[in-house]
Amino acid sequence: MKNKLARWQLALLFMLTGSLGGCASVNTGNDGQVQSYPAPAIEAEWIRNGEPIIYDGAKWYPVNDFEVLSDSEVYQITEYKDVQVFVAKIDTKPYQRIYTKFDKNKFRYYERKDND
Repeated sequence: MKNKLARWQLALLFMLTGSLGGCASVNTGNDGQVQSYPAPAIEAEWIRNGEPIIYDGAKWYPVNDFEVLSDSEVYQITEYKDVQVFVAKIDTKPYQRIYTKFDKNKFRYYERKDND
C-alpha cells in the first residue's frame, strides 16, 4: 500500500513539474508580444561622460536620474552614436525629455539647454 501511494505521489510530481517546466523561460525583457527594445550591457562612454545628444537642432544633456518606463510607453525617434533615442508616446513636439535605455524598464532622460 505504501509503495503504491509513493508511486502515485511520484507520478503526480512528474506531471506537475513537467507541465510547469514547459512554461518556464528566460526573461528576454519582452513581456508577451509587446514592443521590446534591447538594453545595453553598459551605457556608452559618451553618455557616462555627460556629453549631449544633438537632436532636432538642440543639445540634450543627460540628467543623473532615470524614469521607469515599459518599452510599450516609448518609441524610438532616432539613433545617435549607435544608441537608440526615445520619447514617451504621450509626449508631443516640442519634446520635454528624450531618453536612452540602460536597463529593463529604465530610461535615462535628457533635457534641452536653451542657452546653447
